[in-house]
Amino acid sequence: MDPTPRPHAVSDVFATRDALALGHDDKSIARLVRSGEWHRLRHGAYCAGVLWRDADARRRRLLVAEAAYQAARSHVVLSHTSAADLLGAEVWDLPDTVHLTRTDARAGRSQAGVAQHRGTVRVGDLTRRDGRWATSGTRTALDVISLTDVEHGLVVTNALLHRGETSLPALRQGLASTVRWPRHLHARLVVGLADGRCESVAESRTMYLFWRHHLPTPIPQYVVRDARGVIVARLDFAWPDLGVFAEVDGKVKYTTLLAPGDSAADALRERRREQLVVGLTGWRCVRLTWADLQHPERTVARVRAVLAGGLWAA
Repeated sequence: MDPTPRPHAVSDVFATRDALALGHDDKSIARLVRSGEWHRLRHGAYCAGVLWRDADARRRRLLVAEAAYQAARSHVVLSHTSAADLLGAEVWDLPDTVHLTRTDARAGRSQAGVAQHRGTVRVGDLTRRDGRWATSGTRTALDVISLTDVEHGLVVTNALLHRGETSLPALRQGLASTVRWPRHLHARLVVGLADGRCESVAESRTMYLFWRHHLPTPIPQYVVRDARGVIVARLDFAWPDLGVFAEVDGKVKYTTLLAPGDSAADALRERRREQLVVGLTGWRCVRLTWADLQHPERTVARVRAVLAGGLWAA
Protein backbone atom coordinates (compact mmCIF):
# COMPACT_ATOMS: atom_id res chain seq x y z
CA MET A 1 0.00 0.00 0.00
CA ASP A 2 1.27 3.48 -0.82
CA PRO A 3 1.67 5.16 2.61
CA THR A 4 1.74 8.68 1.16
CA PRO A 5 -1.49 10.67 1.61
CA ARG A 6 -2.85 12.29 -1.53
CA PRO A 7 -5.47 14.70 -0.23
CA HIS A 8 -5.20 17.41 -2.86
CA ALA A 9 -5.66 16.79 -6.56
CA VAL A 10 -3.53 19.85 -7.39
CA SER A 11 -0.82 19.35 -4.74
CA ASP A 12 2.00 16.98 -3.89
CA VAL A 13 2.08 18.39 -0.36
CA PHE A 14 0.18 16.85 2.56
CA ALA A 15 -0.25 17.82 6.19
CA THR A 16 -0.01 15.91 9.45
CA ARG A 17 -3.81 15.80 9.65
CA ASP A 18 -3.92 14.01 6.29
CA ALA A 19 -1.48 11.39 7.57
CA LEU A 20 -3.43 10.94 10.79
CA ALA A 21 -6.62 10.45 8.78
CA LEU A 22 -4.96 7.48 7.08
CA GLY A 23 -4.09 5.89 10.39
CA HIS A 24 -0.56 7.13 10.89
CA ASP A 25 0.62 8.41 14.27
CA ASP A 26 3.56 10.55 15.37
CA LYS A 27 5.88 7.55 15.55
CA SER A 28 5.07 6.23 12.09
CA ILE A 29 5.39 9.72 10.61
CA ALA A 30 8.81 10.17 12.23
CA ARG A 31 9.87 6.73 10.98
CA LEU A 32 8.84 7.54 7.39
CA VAL A 33 10.74 10.83 7.51
CA ARG A 34 13.87 9.13 8.90
CA SER A 35 13.74 6.49 6.19
CA GLY A 36 13.49 9.12 3.47
CA GLU A 37 10.12 7.88 2.27
CA TRP A 38 8.65 11.21 3.28
CA HIS A 39 10.37 14.60 3.38
CA ARG A 40 9.40 17.22 5.96
CA LEU A 41 8.97 20.55 4.15
CA ARG A 42 8.16 22.58 7.24
CA HIS A 43 6.39 21.96 10.51
CA GLY A 44 3.34 19.80 9.84
CA ALA A 45 3.85 19.53 6.07
CA TYR A 46 5.43 16.78 3.97
CA CYS A 47 5.94 15.47 0.46
CA ALA A 48 7.14 12.14 -0.91
CA GLY A 49 10.87 11.72 -0.38
CA VAL A 50 11.53 10.72 -3.97
CA LEU A 51 9.75 13.86 -5.17
CA TRP A 52 12.04 16.06 -3.08
CA ARG A 53 15.20 14.23 -4.11
CA ASP A 54 14.36 14.48 -7.81
CA ALA A 55 13.29 18.14 -7.65
CA ASP A 56 15.45 21.01 -8.85
CA ALA A 57 15.87 24.18 -6.76
CA ARG A 58 12.81 25.89 -8.22
CA ARG A 59 10.59 22.86 -7.67
CA ARG A 60 11.79 22.54 -4.08
CA ARG A 61 10.97 26.18 -3.40
CA LEU A 62 7.52 25.64 -4.85
CA LEU A 63 6.91 22.63 -2.61
CA VAL A 64 7.81 24.63 0.48
CA ALA A 65 5.69 27.54 -0.76
CA GLU A 66 2.76 25.19 -1.28
CA ALA A 67 3.09 23.97 2.30
CA ALA A 68 2.98 27.54 3.60
CA TYR A 69 0.10 28.42 1.26
CA GLN A 70 -1.98 25.50 2.56
CA ALA A 71 -1.18 26.33 6.18
CA ALA A 72 -2.06 30.03 6.00
CA ARG A 73 -4.94 30.95 8.27
CA SER A 74 -5.93 33.99 6.24
CA HIS A 75 -6.67 34.35 2.55
CA VAL A 76 -3.33 34.70 0.82
CA VAL A 77 -1.81 34.44 -2.64
CA LEU A 78 1.71 33.47 -3.66
CA SER A 79 3.66 36.62 -4.42
CA HIS A 80 7.12 38.08 -5.01
CA THR A 81 9.72 35.37 -5.73
CA SER A 82 7.26 32.58 -4.87
CA ALA A 83 4.92 33.81 -7.58
CA ALA A 84 7.87 34.16 -9.98
CA ASP A 85 8.67 30.49 -9.37
CA LEU A 86 5.07 29.50 -10.04
CA LEU A 87 5.02 31.54 -13.26
CA GLY A 88 8.21 29.83 -14.44
CA ALA A 89 10.47 32.88 -14.26
CA GLU A 90 14.10 32.33 -13.28
CA VAL A 91 15.02 33.73 -9.87
CA TRP A 92 18.72 34.38 -9.31
CA ASP A 93 20.57 34.66 -6.01
CA LEU A 94 17.62 35.69 -3.84
CA PRO A 95 16.66 34.19 -0.45
CA ASP A 96 14.44 31.10 -0.45
CA THR A 97 11.86 32.86 1.74
CA VAL A 98 8.25 31.99 0.88
CA HIS A 99 6.31 35.15 0.06
CA LEU A 100 2.55 35.38 0.54
CA THR A 101 0.38 38.49 0.16
CA ARG A 102 -2.81 38.82 2.16
CA THR A 103 -5.85 39.89 0.19
CA ASP A 104 -7.73 41.26 3.21
CA ALA A 105 -5.45 44.33 3.46
CA ARG A 106 -4.46 43.36 7.00
CA ALA A 107 -0.90 43.31 8.26
CA GLY A 108 0.97 40.07 7.80
CA ARG A 109 3.92 38.68 9.70
CA SER A 110 7.17 36.92 8.97
CA GLN A 111 8.21 33.71 10.69
CA ALA A 112 9.93 30.43 9.96
CA GLY A 113 11.03 31.37 6.44
CA VAL A 114 7.61 32.73 5.43
CA ALA A 115 6.93 36.43 4.83
CA GLN A 116 3.34 37.62 4.73
CA HIS A 117 2.80 40.98 3.07
CA ARG A 118 -0.04 43.41 3.37
CA GLY A 119 -0.89 44.86 0.01
CA THR A 120 -3.72 46.32 -1.98
CA VAL A 121 -4.72 43.77 -4.59
CA ARG A 122 -6.33 45.33 -7.64
CA VAL A 123 -8.25 43.92 -10.57
CA GLY A 124 -5.74 42.21 -12.82
CA ASP A 125 -3.20 41.68 -10.04
CA LEU A 126 -4.04 37.99 -9.61
CA THR A 127 -3.83 34.85 -11.68
CA ARG A 128 -4.61 31.20 -10.95
CA ARG A 129 -2.09 28.50 -11.84
CA ASP A 130 -2.16 24.81 -10.98
CA GLY A 131 -4.95 25.41 -8.50
CA ARG A 132 -3.14 28.19 -6.65
CA TRP A 133 -3.76 31.92 -6.57
CA ALA A 134 -0.73 34.08 -7.27
CA THR A 135 0.08 37.61 -8.25
CA SER A 136 0.12 38.30 -11.98
CA GLY A 137 3.34 38.67 -13.93
CA THR A 138 3.16 42.46 -13.81
CA ARG A 139 2.48 42.64 -10.09
CA THR A 140 5.11 39.97 -9.42
CA ALA A 141 7.80 41.92 -11.25
CA LEU A 142 7.01 45.11 -9.35
CA ASP A 143 6.88 43.22 -6.04
CA VAL A 144 10.27 41.60 -6.61
CA ILE A 145 11.83 44.92 -7.59
CA SER A 146 10.58 46.37 -4.29
CA LEU A 147 12.61 43.74 -2.40
CA THR A 148 15.95 43.89 -4.14
CA ASP A 149 18.43 45.84 -6.24
CA VAL A 150 18.31 46.75 -9.93
CA GLU A 151 20.31 43.78 -11.23
CA HIS A 152 18.31 41.11 -9.40
CA GLY A 153 15.04 42.84 -10.21
CA LEU A 154 15.98 43.05 -13.88
CA VAL A 155 16.66 39.30 -14.04
CA VAL A 156 13.15 38.44 -12.82
CA THR A 157 11.44 41.18 -14.85
CA ASN A 158 13.13 40.10 -18.09
CA ALA A 159 12.21 36.47 -17.39
CA LEU A 160 8.55 37.39 -16.91
CA LEU A 161 8.62 39.48 -20.08
CA HIS A 162 10.26 36.67 -22.04
CA ARG A 163 7.60 34.20 -20.89
CA GLY A 164 4.81 36.58 -21.89
CA GLU A 165 3.59 36.97 -18.30
CA THR A 166 3.77 40.76 -18.56
CA SER A 167 4.57 43.48 -21.09
CA LEU A 168 6.40 46.78 -21.04
CA PRO A 169 3.16 48.80 -21.38
CA ALA A 170 1.66 46.87 -18.45
CA LEU A 171 4.77 47.45 -16.35
CA ARG A 172 4.80 51.16 -17.15
CA GLN A 173 1.15 51.40 -16.21
CA GLY A 174 1.81 49.44 -13.02
CA LEU A 175 4.51 51.89 -11.97
CA ALA A 176 1.81 54.46 -11.24
CA SER A 177 0.59 52.34 -8.34
CA THR A 178 4.06 51.94 -6.79
CA VAL A 179 4.89 55.58 -6.14
CA ARG A 180 4.82 55.02 -2.36
CA TRP A 181 6.48 51.60 -2.48
CA PRO A 182 10.06 50.93 -1.37
CA ARG A 183 12.60 51.35 -4.19
CA HIS A 184 10.15 53.09 -6.51
CA LEU A 185 13.06 54.76 -8.30
CA HIS A 186 14.62 51.32 -8.72
CA ALA A 187 11.38 50.15 -10.30
CA ARG A 188 11.39 52.97 -12.84
CA LEU A 189 14.98 52.15 -13.71
CA VAL A 190 14.37 48.41 -14.05
CA VAL A 191 11.35 48.94 -16.29
CA GLY A 192 13.41 51.33 -18.41
CA LEU A 193 16.12 48.70 -18.84
CA ALA A 194 13.84 45.67 -19.19
CA ASP A 195 13.96 43.70 -22.42
CA GLY A 196 12.15 40.39 -22.83
CA ARG A 197 14.47 39.36 -25.61
CA CYS A 198 17.02 38.39 -22.96
CA GLU A 199 16.53 34.64 -22.61
CA SER A 200 18.50 33.76 -19.48
CA VAL A 201 19.83 35.02 -16.18
CA ALA A 202 23.29 35.36 -17.73
CA GLU A 203 21.96 37.48 -20.60
CA SER A 204 20.03 39.76 -18.26
CA ARG A 205 23.08 40.17 -16.04
CA THR A 206 25.22 40.92 -19.08
CA MET A 207 22.79 43.57 -20.27
CA TYR A 208 22.91 45.11 -16.80
CA LEU A 209 26.73 45.01 -16.89
CA PHE A 210 26.80 46.89 -20.19
CA TRP A 211 24.42 49.54 -18.87
CA ARG A 212 26.12 49.89 -15.49
CA HIS A 213 29.48 50.56 -17.10
CA HIS A 214 28.18 52.86 -19.85
CA LEU A 215 28.90 50.59 -22.79
CA PRO A 216 26.84 51.08 -25.97
CA THR A 217 23.48 49.30 -25.79
CA PRO A 218 23.51 46.16 -27.95
CA ILE A 219 20.63 44.52 -29.81
CA PRO A 220 19.63 41.27 -28.05
CA GLN A 221 18.89 38.14 -30.08
CA TYR A 222 20.18 39.62 -33.32
CA VAL A 223 19.32 37.52 -36.36
CA VAL A 224 22.00 36.70 -38.95
CA ARG A 225 20.96 35.50 -42.39
CA ASP A 226 22.94 34.01 -45.26
CA ALA A 227 22.93 35.25 -48.86
CA ARG A 228 19.61 33.44 -49.49
CA GLY A 229 17.94 35.11 -46.52
CA VAL A 230 17.94 31.95 -44.42
CA ILE A 231 18.46 32.46 -40.68
CA VAL A 232 21.77 30.83 -39.74
CA ALA A 233 22.28 32.24 -36.23
CA ARG A 234 20.64 34.22 -33.49
CA LEU A 235 23.27 36.16 -31.55
CA ASP A 236 22.91 36.92 -27.86
CA PHE A 237 23.99 40.53 -28.42
CA ALA A 238 25.16 42.54 -31.41
CA TRP A 239 26.47 46.02 -32.16
CA PRO A 240 26.00 46.05 -35.95
CA ASP A 241 27.34 49.60 -36.35
CA LEU A 242 30.53 48.62 -34.55
CA GLY A 243 30.90 45.21 -36.20
CA VAL A 244 30.89 43.26 -32.93
CA PHE A 245 28.73 40.54 -31.43
CA ALA A 246 28.77 38.90 -28.00
CA GLU A 247 27.86 35.39 -26.96
CA VAL A 248 27.13 34.54 -23.33
CA ASP A 249 27.55 31.06 -21.90
CA GLY A 250 25.60 30.88 -18.63
CA LYS A 251 25.56 27.10 -18.26
CA VAL A 252 28.34 27.06 -15.67
CA LYS A 253 26.09 28.82 -13.19
CA TYR A 254 24.43 25.46 -12.59
CA THR A 255 27.79 23.78 -11.85
CA THR A 256 26.55 20.64 -13.63
CA LEU A 257 28.74 20.33 -16.69
CA LEU A 258 28.08 17.70 -19.28
CA ALA A 259 30.32 14.72 -19.82
CA PRO A 260 33.73 15.70 -21.25
CA GLY A 261 32.87 14.40 -24.70
CA ASP A 262 29.57 16.27 -24.78
CA SER A 263 31.19 19.50 -23.55
CA ALA A 264 33.83 19.28 -26.28
CA ALA A 265 31.14 18.65 -28.89
CA ASP A 266 29.18 21.67 -27.67
CA ALA A 267 32.30 23.82 -27.81
CA LEU A 268 33.05 22.64 -31.33
CA ARG A 269 29.51 23.42 -32.51
CA GLU A 270 29.71 26.89 -30.97
CA ARG A 271 33.09 27.54 -32.60
CA ARG A 272 31.79 26.51 -36.01
CA ARG A 273 28.74 28.69 -35.54
CA GLU A 274 30.97 31.62 -34.59
CA GLN A 275 33.14 31.07 -37.65
CA LEU A 276 30.05 31.02 -39.86
CA VAL A 277 28.81 34.31 -38.44
CA VAL A 278 32.23 35.93 -38.77
CA GLY A 279 32.49 34.71 -42.35
CA LEU A 280 29.10 36.19 -43.25
CA THR A 281 29.44 39.49 -41.39
CA GLY A 282 33.13 40.15 -40.90
CA TRP A 283 32.36 41.10 -37.30
CA ARG A 284 34.52 40.51 -34.23
CA CYS A 285 33.27 38.22 -31.46
CA VAL A 286 33.59 38.50 -27.70
CA ARG A 287 32.65 35.50 -25.58
CA LEU A 288 31.53 35.88 -21.99
CA THR A 289 30.92 33.28 -19.31
CA TRP A 290 29.26 33.29 -15.92
CA ALA A 291 32.72 33.64 -14.34
CA ASP A 292 33.34 36.82 -16.34
CA LEU A 293 30.28 38.40 -14.74
CA GLN A 294 31.94 37.98 -11.35
CA HIS A 295 34.77 40.29 -12.47
CA PRO A 296 32.94 43.25 -13.99
CA GLU A 297 35.84 45.73 -14.27
CA ARG A 298 38.10 43.28 -16.08
CA THR A 299 35.29 42.06 -18.32
CA VAL A 300 34.14 45.56 -19.24
CA ALA A 301 37.70 46.52 -20.19
CA ARG A 302 37.88 43.53 -22.52
CA VAL A 303 34.51 44.27 -24.15
CA ARG A 304 35.40 47.95 -24.53
CA ALA A 305 38.62 47.01 -26.29
CA VAL A 306 36.77 44.78 -28.74
CA LEU A 307 34.20 47.49 -29.44
CA ALA A 308 37.07 49.87 -30.13
CA GLY A 309 38.51 47.39 -32.62
CA GLY A 310 41.67 46.72 -30.64
CA LEU A 311 41.19 43.03 -29.89
CA TRP A 312 39.85 39.82 -31.28
CA ALA A 313 38.32 38.13 -28.23
CA ALA A 314 37.58 34.45 -28.60
